[in-house]
Amino acid sequence: MATAYGPDTRDHQRQDSGPGGRPSTRHVLPAALRAPVSGRTWREFGYLLLSLPISTVLFAFAVTMTSLSAGLLVTFLGIPVMAAGLAMCRGFGMLERARARALLRLDVAAPAPVRGRTGGLLSWVGAVLKSGVSWRHLLYALLHFPWAVFAFCVSLTLQAWGWAALTYPLWHWTVPSHAGVTGIQLYGDTQHEVYLDSATDLALTAVMGLGIVLVSPWVIRGLATVDRLMVSGLLGPSRLATRVTELESDRGVVVDTAAADLRRIERDLHDGAQARLVALAMDLGLAKEKLTDDPEAAAKMVDEAHGEVKVALQELRDLARGIHPAVLTDRGLDAALSAIASRCTVPVTVDVDLASRPAQAIEGIAYFTVSELLQNVSKHARATRATVDVWRTEDRLLLQVTDDGRGGADLTAGSGLAGLTERLDAVDGVLVVDSPAGGPTRVTAELPWRG
Repeated sequence: MATAYGPDTRDHQRQDSGPGGRPSTRHVLPAALRAPVSGRTWREFGYLLLSLPISTVLFAFAVTMTSLSAGLLVTFLGIPVMAAGLAMCRGFGMLERARARALLRLDVAAPAPVRGRTGGLLSWVGAVLKSGVSWRHLLYALLHFPWAVFAFCVSLTLQAWGWAALTYPLWHWTVPSHAGVTGIQLYGDTQHEVYLDSATDLALTAVMGLGIVLVSPWVIRGLATVDRLMVSGLLGPSRLATRVTELESDRGVVVDTAAADLRRIERDLHDGAQARLVALAMDLGLAKEKLTDDPEAAAKMVDEAHGEVKVALQELRDLARGIHPAVLTDRGLDAALSAIASRCTVPVTVDVDLASRPAQAIEGIAYFTVSELLQNVSKHARATRATVDVWRTEDRLLLQVTDDGRGGADLTAGSGLAGLTERLDAVDGVLVVDSPAGGPTRVTAELPWRG
């Protein structure tokens, strides 16, 4: 899902803050010098070291079960053996996800469990063999082993040589001089002996070790990134299954929102216009009875009924505008948002920069989003002015409502903003609220250009 940016937030980077919203203390050392001793480096290094024995066992198991099942395919036993092997690979995958979560800080959702249609053994075997997730776990077991060997050798070599060379001046005295000789054969059979015992040699060795130590964390992070990609790509749920789950959730939100809107319309009709029309009918009936006996009273009652008709008509117009305003259909977002702004209790500046109109459904959601946000400005912000900006970025429609009020708007407080977030999320939209205490408040909504 794309990230929302507004005119004033596209290049904005939020400063780090500590508890209570106060700015956090800046690190004295740059990241390049902190990396060799940071917890992330040693967690990832530990992950790479553990990968070799774990992947060796997993690779041996996968090759054994695959070979055994292939050899037994001439009999019926090959199929359940393969299914059992795939199921065991899924079990190993659960351990690998837990290890990645603990050491790489990578949280990969577990794929849906395999369930047969009838619940029997044969149904379960068929479901396992048809599951793409199971085969991706087997592929991970086969591919991760050679990568784990490479990552283990590179990371261990860099760490061992780097730290050993960096600290060599501290422990070189523990090595006897005859044992610390390095033989180098330069010409023919001539062998020159090099002793690293002078001050210059010790300094050069430490400098070389420092260089390796400073480089190795970034190499380790690069190796760990490959592991992250393998775990997330092969051991997580498929993108199709995830997308189906998201669409099912969004469909539920859309259905609930539509039902809530219908209940609101029904309530407004019952408690507003319908009640007024009933009272109007009764008043006209009484006026009809008094028309011959007391014409003046009847005329007064008809005049009051005329006022009630005007109020009822206004309520019906407001209700129709709440369903879908005619100005939005006829003239687009610019005119519709200007009409909303004119009814706001604070002065609102509207700037719509659109060369064409988005999809009708997206246009309606954008209209109601701005309407809801301006209602919040009127009711809660205590602002003196507000602005509405609408523009298009590639295939996304962006809306931004800004006010100079007291701030403090919160998506997690159970307010109307939470419901607005759910409505936007149902169409792959995003709502971002930047509202520090004391203001100003900036709410940015991002919607797909085509629904």
